[in-house]
Amino acid sequence: MFTGIIESLGQVVQLEKEEGNLHISIRADIASELKVDQSVAHNGVCLTVVEVSGDTYRVTAIDETLQKSNLGHLKVNDGVNLERAMVLGSRLDGHIVQGHVDQTAVCVGVETLDGSWVYSFEYDPKLNNVTIEKGSITVDGVSLTVVDSREHTFNVAIIPYTYEHTRFKDYKKGSVVNLEFDVIGKYVARLLELQK
Repeated sequence: MFTGIIESLGQVVQLEKEEGNLHISIRADIASELKVDQSVAHNGVCLTVVEVSGDTYRVTAIDETLQKSNLGHLKVNDGVNLERAMVLGSRLDGHIVQGHVDQTAVCVGVETLDGSWVYSFEYDPKLNNVTIEKGSITVDGVSLTVVDSREHTFNVAIIPYTYEHTRFKDYKKGSVVNLEFDVIGKYVARLLELQK
């Protein structure tokens, strides 16, 4: 379980393909605090730490994860949003995030305002995921509030701190991001679907 509050911005230092798996080595300032078997969210995808060495650690993404997320698009030197699992009993500063990406979206616009930014994203409607105005959405692991919700598109507003400390400063039109929709909303939608 995560909160969507990014702890650190890691850097991909090595990618190694092995059959359907991708081994990802990441340099991060939290690496020395990690241990093998620990869960860490990478651009919102929960992966298990399999090796730690100094300021670098390694995780493995299986084929299904690569198909449903943007991790298969990673290149050496790319930034990665990182968050360790939440500590039970601490404040939930973002919202409940499972680390299970529902689908990807494409950035279709970036608007620079006076001291902030508005990003627009479009996603495939075939999976029946929805956003609502002022509802929660996780974009590459970042807990955000939906500013403008439309059919299969939405906007989020980004403050300078989030812009500087996450991958948002690298996004441009065409960037692919991971989405995790609000878990409560997903359960409500499923229950309504079952009552039809």
